[in-house]
Parts: sequence; C-alpha cells; structure tokens
Amino acid sequence: MWPPGCLFLIFIQIFQSIPAEEVPFWADVVLGFRKMTEAELKKFPQHVFGQAFTTLKCETSAYLSWLEKRIKESGGLLLTRRLGNLWELQPSFDIVVNCTGLGSRQLAGDPTISPVRGQVLQVQAPWVKHFIRDGSGLTYIYPGASHVTLGGTRQKGDWNLSPDAQISRDIFSRCCVLEPSLHRACITKEKVGLRPVRPGVRLQKELLAHGGQRLPVVHHYGHGSGGISVHWGSAMEAARLVSECVQARRTPSPTSKL
Repeated sequence: MWPPGCLFLIFIQIFQSIPAEEVPFWADVVLGFRKMTEAELKKFPQHVFGQAFTTLKCETSAYLSWLEKRIKESGGLLLTRRLGNLWELQPSFDIVVNCTGLGSRQLAGDPTISPVRGQVLQVQAPWVKHFIRDGSGLTYIYPGASHVTLGGTRQKGDWNLSPDAQISRDIFSRCCVLEPSLHRACITKEKVGLRPVRPGVRLQKELLAHGGQRLPVVHHYGHGSGGISVHWGSAMEAARLVSECVQARRTPSPTSKL
C-alpha cells in the first residue's frame, strides 16, 4: 500500500530546442520513458522535442503527516525548541542529526547554504491530469489530489516569503501557454518557499568538542529542490552515519601504556 500523498502521474517534459541528452541518465528509473511523437508535440507549437513517462508524485502535506505518525508510533518524541547553536543540545542528547536546512547558516556556521525562492499558485482545474514541465524547469503544471500547482520561479538569494502579485500573473500566463484550458481555472492560493541550496548536499559526520565534552553530529541538509526526490536514500545514508556514531560511543577509547 502506498503512503498517503503518493500517486502515479504521466509526466510530459517539452523543450524549445533539442536537448544535448535526448535520453537522460534517469530514463530507466521512471516507467515507460519515450520520446514524444510529432503528433503529440503539435499541442505545444513553441516546442520541438518532448519526453513522456510515468513517475511518482509526492504531496508533502499528507506524506509528512504520515511520516510524523510513524515516528510517534515507534516511540519517537517531537519537541520544539529555539536554538542559537547545535552545542546547546549537549548534554540533553547523545547524537544530533542536523536537518535544519537554511538554519544551518547559523547553527552549523555554514555560509555556503543560501535560499532559492520559489513561488507557485494553486488552482482548481480537475480536468488537468498530466504533469507538464517546460525543459527549463521554470514553468510547470503539477496536478494533485485536490488542486493543480502552477509554477514557478528560481530566485537565488531571495529571502522574501511574501507572494508577489506580478510574479503570480506571470506564472499563470506562462502555464496557460502550455495548457490553454487553465484560463478558466480558479486560483485558490499563492505560496512561497525557500529551497536550501549549497554547492553539494552536506551528508557527513562532525564531532563537536568543548571543555572536554563531545557531541557527535550528522549533518543532513542542502538538498535544494531535490529533497523529496532523494529523501529516502539520503535518509538511509544518514542513518548509517548515525549507526557509526553509536558504535563509536560504545567502543572504549584505547588507553596508552607508558
């Protein structure tokens, strides 16, 4: 049984010029990857090449609630606390997994992580069934269980969490070019989020030390816009690093013999 919020969709990705990689490296990961036919491309007169396949879409509002329930049912305890740095968690916790995203600028002293602002619209358009994405990745139409998401933006270094009316109009206009039937869709919500981007995902151990005390930390952040796509495998690797920290705590330190 699939977790709530996960559903299969037909994905259409279209390009205004033929991409250097007509068959991407991930083609065998999705289902039924193929190049679109000339007849299919006639619906998108500004585009000359397309790819179609079936893939999995995850609606995080339902999916994250399911994950939270699993944690609680396994005996996990959720606490909310404001922190100035990771060391404040010592000695309350033996090992810390740092998944604070943009918060790691302060908590982990990482100046390389920065926001990439994304703005989207939610509309009521139940007749839209296919996931349509321009090859640039800036314009996309994502149908979901209760609404259709229209996007988007990729604004580097922008921390503004307030929707911009002009950007919303631009998003709606661009999406209507790809799917003209959206002209009759009703906009229900504008949303803004900040993607935590850094030169590479930080997935590594660090041992904090102060005054003879130590605190093992597993850093697990910086996934940018790909967090949901890679979250399960990334979490498994983080869990492996946590296991190494546990083992290190159980192994007595060697004593010198002089």
